[in-house]
Amino acid sequence: MSVVVGAGVVGASVAYHQARRGAPVTLIDRAPAPATGVTGASFARIGGRGGHWPGGAEDLRGSVLADYRRLEAELPDLAVRRSGSLRWDGAPVGAELGVGRFRVGADGIRALEPGLREPPEWAVHTPSDGGVDAVAVTGALVRAARGLGARTVLGVAGAALETVGGSVAGVTSSAGFHPASTVVLAAGTEVCELLAPLGLEVPIEASPARLVRLTAPSGLVRAIVAGPEFEVREVRAGRLLMTVPPTSSSAGALRHLQAAFHGADGCRVLDTRVSARPVPAGGPLVGHLTPDGSVYVAVMHSAVTLAPTVGRLVARELVTGEGADELCRCRPEGRVPRDGG
Repeated sequence: MSVVVGAGVVGASVAYHQARRGAPVTLIDRAPAPATGVTGASFARIGGRGGHWPGGAEDLRGSVLADYRRLEAELPDLAVRRSGSLRWDGAPVGAELGVGRFRVGADGIRALEPGLREPPEWAVHTPSDGGVDAVAVTGALVRAARGLGARTVLGVAGAALETVGGSVAGVTSSAGFHPASTVVLAAGTEVCELLAPLGLEVPIEASPARLVRLTAPSGLVRAIVAGPEFEVREVRAGRLLMTVPPTSSSAGALRHLQAAFHGADGCRVLDTRVSARPVPAGGPLVGHLTPDGSVYVAVMHSAVTLAPTVGRLVARELVTGEGADELCRCRPEGRVPRDGG
């Protein structure tokens, strides 16, 4: 039996995939609803090509799109908005873009994104890129996990690892004791605090980002547009998501949008939020932390992108005991000092 700490998209995916395999699992979080933390403030772009894939993320990228298609078939209320992307944010692009990525000039950019006031000379177009509603995806995973027998304990306080005889035996919280043969820590930057009593330090940093939600005319932005100052996409008709540096304001984001797109003058900000995204040094951190296998960690940047793949692989490892080759470069070994040393 396992307890998953963290009801963001990664924890929800791990719980769902374990329940789907028939394994008993409890999902616990201090928030009263899933995806209340960093997941709820995610830009939620997904894609299997292009971009920066540090460490073991490179070995997972090839499964991302297929795993999302699988989840769409398994969960009827989960949907991916496949809009493609245009990127000219200053990231280096070599002569070889890779399969499924195309360099397009200004005329091609105008055809794909006619609302842009001043298209750049060139951009990278990735037709397979898309986005999801991260809160909706997480909710769908949690509901499906419950339907398969998983237990959810939300809105608890004081969650902590409980040790018995030197091994972690479960999690204690205001809701009581939750026994487990393995505790999966999928709580982002909070994992550091949870592990401190064990003398374990994990290389997870907080990377702040500002997410801005706006109203907009339907179709104002067609693709995921990533320029040097912001990233924006349409999440549904009449609604946009933007990411800007945390030092920028929502008013500044609106000005960027209006300067970049014809027809954006009537857009308005609905809300904004700065979140501390977990960024493990060296890429995703996934695997057992203790020799006895009682503590397992699953923390990564681009969590919404990788969650379906990581959830599937982690569940397979925990249920069958067989290691997943795709996670070899995500392991804590060599990245997490043992016994505080």
